[in-house]
Amino acid sequence: MVSFGQYAATTLRQNGGMTFQGCGVVVKQVPETVNKKCGRRFFNELESCMNIDHPSIVFDCSRVRQMDKAAVYLLLCCLEEAMKRNGDVKLAGIPSGARTQLELTGAHRLFEMFDTDAEAVSSFRQLPPRAVSNRFETGSLLRSSVNAA
Repeated sequence: MVSFGQYAATTLRQNGGMTFQGCGVVVKQVPETVNKKCGRRFFNELESCMNIDHPSIVFDCSRVRQMDKAAVYLLLCCLEEAMKRNGDVKLAGIPSGARTQLELTGAHRLFEMFDTDAEAVSSFRQLPPRAVSNRFETGSLLRSSVNAA
């Protein structure tokens, strides 16, 4: 498990939110409530982190008090922008009420969710289980082909 100090190389405080950057992963604090104006500001702040190849972003949702459709839409827009650049957005510290809203909208199927920021950041450095098993299967297949020849 990665400690907070290992990946938080830079700390910035912007408009009451926090952004931690390090090891190629950006951790962004989601505001307590998200309305249209706040959502637009949040998205604009995040743009500089998105304008790279393979952005890796973790949204710390631990302070979220209310997750309405506007907040879910904001998360989906951020995910879409990251995916356009072959990146990913992961969620951490989601309160039960916010998790319920993600489930009701079906958005929970689109995001990997973690209990802590550290777990979410670590997940960017690990291969997904399918990739690991596919890699071993491919290696076995190649060895079989070589041995047969």
